[in-house]
Amino acid sequence: MYFRDRTDAAQRLAAALDATYRGRHPLVLAIPRGAVPMGRVIADALGGDLDVALVRKLRAPGQPEFAVGAIDETGWAYIADYAAGTGADAGYLAREKAEQLAVLAERRASYTPARTPLDPAGRTVIVVDDGLATGATMIAALHAVRAKRPAQLVCAVPVGAPDSVRKVAPHADEVVCLATPHDFYAVGQFYGSFPQVDDDEVRAILARAAPAAAGEGGV
Repeated sequence: MYFRDRTDAAQRLAAALDATYRGRHPLVLAIPRGAVPMGRVIADALGGDLDVALVRKLRAPGQPEFAVGAIDETGWAYIADYAAGTGADAGYLAREKAEQLAVLAERRASYTPARTPLDPAGRTVIVVDDGLATGATMIAALHAVRAKRPAQLVCAVPVGAPDSVRKVAPHADEVVCLATPHDFYAVGQFYGSFPQVDDDEVRAILARAAPAAAGEGGV
């Protein structure tokens, strides 16, 4: 175990980011659902704004917890080089992409119904997740944000598989990862408490972020 819970991980991550990013009013984009409570802690600590980076894992056939890629709200997808070896052929991926795009549309309508997403253009943007297993969802999130022309794009995670951190690095200007253990099997193994974060908690956190969001131009 490296972290007591997500709050502990977020506080340590915020401390690692503090010297460089406090005072720069960063936009913290959390990948739902697990990273949203962490994003709130980090945004508060750095004096930044909070929003979500909506991406979805593309699940391996018969292995829903294993990612063979990820997709963003525009439909752009990252496909891992091992995807075909899991049985994820073109037909399967087309169906999986369509299903996950529908989930993304539902989540956008549910999470931020009264406003547009905060605009990353010209800003320092920190994309946060609770860990990197395959790195697929982070790559998709970074790709989506990069297309909106941030001034600086940072990936911030408490823990990641070493190979996944290396895969993610070319997609960000900086990667801040507190631990890269070689005995990495799942993100949850490095937390003492790692409960599911539900949609109600995400909505509540984002609703509290809404007043700050209202003062920013949306995309």
